Amino acid sequence: MVGEADGQIRRADDGIVFTDSPHQHGDLTFGDGRLLCVREAAAGDQLIAISPETAREKILWQAPFLASPGLTAGRLTWTQWADDAMPWDSSEVWTAAYDGRRVHDARRLAGGPDESAVQPRWGPDRYLYFMSDRTGWWNLYRHRGGLTEAVAPVRAECAAAPWELGYTDYVFLPGGRFAMTVQRGPSWSLIVVEPGGRLRPVELPYTSLKPYLAVVGKRVALIGGSPTRAPEVATVAVDGRGEIEVLRRAEPVAEIAAITCPEVMQIRSEGGEVTALFYPPAGHVAGAVPLILRPHAGPTHHSDRRLDGQVQYFTSRGFAVVDVDYRGSTGYGRSFRQALDGQWGIRDVEDCRNVAWHLLAIGRAAPGGVFISGASAGGYTALRAVCEDGPFTLAVARSAIVDPRRWTTTAPRFQRPHAARLANAEAAVRAHLFRAPALLIHGERDEIAPIDDVLALAHGLRQHHRLAGLVSFPEVGHFLSAPAALAAALEAELAAYRAVLDGRRTDA
Repeated sequence: MVGEADGQIRRADDGIVFTDSPHQHGDLTFGDGRLLCVREAAAGDQLIAISPETAREKILWQAPFLASPGLTAGRLTWTQWADDAMPWDSSEVWTAAYDGRRVHDARRLAGGPDESAVQPRWGPDRYLYFMSDRTGWWNLYRHRGGLTEAVAPVRAECAAAPWELGYTDYVFLPGGRFAMTVQRGPSWSLIVVEPGGRLRPVELPYTSLKPYLAVVGKRVALIGGSPTRAPEVATVAVDGRGEIEVLRRAEPVAEIAAITCPEVMQIRSEGGEVTALFYPPAGHVAGAVPLILRPHAGPTHHSDRRLDGQVQYFTSRGFAVVDVDYRGSTGYGRSFRQALDGQWGIRDVEDCRNVAWHLLAIGRAAPGGVFISGASAGGYTALRAVCEDGPFTLAVARSAIVDPRRWTTTAPRFQRPHAARLANAEAAVRAHLFRAPALLIHGERDEIAPIDDVLALAHGLRQHHRLAGLVSFPEVGHFLSAPAALAAALEAELAAYRAVLDGRRTDA
């Protein structure tokens, strides 16, 4: 296993450090009696083979970014991409021969500037399988006899955008079958691919699946959740009715008297339809109610149809909440995912604004009580949304990215090309542009979105009487995951909404 704090490899049985290296390690897998992994170095990533007996590390391959190493019968495979690209935009699957001493005959089998090829894996039949979005959707492919063929064509995403190492959206089953995740917008399902390519859905109580499938005997292990079930680790029988055995449940998010489930909406915007998850207040209060619109973080991500304690916090207090999958979200194919390139702070704001106007028009949101709240990249969208005329009377930005151009230098190495690809020089956040107040919530140890930008914005907003408040946490980083910090953030957010609804001044 890899240590969370130092990236060192430890033996799982005793926790003793197995490697003695200053580098970060990840994406561990065994092949041909060796431990393979990706090691981060100053000049980029390295594909490493480690002897289980001596812990000696051997560099097999180097590239700006690497993932998904695999080794079977002397054949290596991996994914790589350039230092100016993101793996969901442009990545390649490679193979090579490895005889234990040297790597040779390395060649690219899939992927390129306009294709994302990820998750290569040698199958029990010794053929290479991988996911590719060459048709506009991530689907499963097989390379055999020098040819690449689609295994299970489907107009849906069968792989998640590779934000982390170790994603496994498909696994091999006995009899030449596969189990595979399928994402359509905010909804996930599990299917079995039968020999010949026939797709058979597996009945599950989940609408959200993590991209970490595994095979345990004749069952598939997964992490699933739904609007009424917090994420849980379970195994499912894929032969028959999909009987579930829950192995581990998440800690309860809170004592919730009545869980509010979302209504999936398709709403027109400039670029076509966008998907929104609308949560009415607890008790299904009829008529117009205060509304909190939430653009998701990422921004190359999506809204989840699963139990969210923060949503329930507000719906149990009389608010409606709507999560918006604006242009740029994942789960809708390559072209929709790339629609935000160079348009961040513009098209996402258009979509959020149009969802809000729609809910106002159909009487589901109260005029003067429409708020926008986001974290990280979603915080930037929230701030941008009140930099122009619209329905929003307050923005709440947690751990927000304030300056997309500066973010190209402060973002982690992995994400800097993402920042550069998204940024638009016309979509700056400037205090004098604000049409409504903003509440800023930030960790002082945030290394991804430095608090200096937020403090400068707060100063400008105060001068223009547009600062609803600044809440900072001295020992908190980019993610407000500590219970005390999260509780304080939610309380501050709720107080700001109520101040607007009560007609009290929220600006300083």
